[in-house]
Amino acid sequence: MFEDFSDVSTVIDGVKIHALRGGAGPALLLLHGHPQTSAIWHKVAPVLAQHFTVIAADLRGYGDSGKPAGSADHSNYSKRRMALDQVELMHSLGFTQFAVLAHDRGGRVAARMALDHPAVVTRLVTLDVAPTLAMYENTSFEFARAYWHWFFLVRPAPFPETLIRADPDLYLKQTIGARSAGLKPFTPEAYAEYLRCLSDPATAHGICEDYRASVTIDLEHDREDLAAGRKIACEFLALWGAEGVIEKCFDALAEWRPWAPQVQGGALPCGHYIAEEAPELLLAQALPFLRA
Repeated sequence: MFEDFSDVSTVIDGVKIHALRGGAGPALLLLHGHPQTSAIWHKVAPVLAQHFTVIAADLRGYGDSGKPAGSADHSNYSKRRMALDQVELMHSLGFTQFAVLAHDRGGRVAARMALDHPAVVTRLVTLDVAPTLAMYENTSFEFARAYWHWFFLVRPAPFPETLIRADPDLYLKQTIGARSAGLKPFTPEAYAEYLRCLSDPATAHGICEDYRASVTIDLEHDREDLAAGRKIACEFLALWGAEGVIEKCFDALAEWRPWAPQVQGGALPCGHYIAEEAPELLLAQALPFLRA
């Protein structure tokens, strides 16, 4: 995976942010979701690198990025802090503006980035994500049953961390393997990478802190922005899987419009892990948008 990419990891405010760089052209930042790493992009990164300078980064708390102990208010895992990590990473690499393609948790970081740094993000593509505030406020039985980890991971430390550390492989299979496509989308190389990183005991804490922030300080930031009328100003493409929970439980475009009236997009015939389940379909939708 990523044979023609180089390691451009950088320390940002004392926390290592792991990143790979490949290709040439305008800058494109790729952000992954839970409980994975930047390896999710291995099927699409070579094509994207034909058109862009691609930076595939690990979020703090995940992959080979740093995993600091969570603060009392979880602010050092807020999406605001995680977005700033990535903005400063890109600035350190010489990019003051860039597009973002982001999946799952990375999509939440990317949306926050577009709100907090409107002069930086030129175009935004999110994969299988609706706004965090809307998803929590409109929780149904079907959603809670499918996204059980949203409610498990936010329990106080060290309870969820202890259970994840007890059997990282089981946790991985019960998260990424329990979606509509099972384990079929994941190559042995990618799965081994996810398991390697999840087997680091610090990763369990990083993941939990990400979710603890989402149910506390992130919601405060979101409510403040809605009240102030702040919007995502850049062009925004939201894609999601027709076989996934976003399609079944939410009207994604309707939920995004209070944040971004210009949002466009729709469902693709796949499940949650679009970049690995349907890489050709993703490229067919995202490339024209990103290159426009």
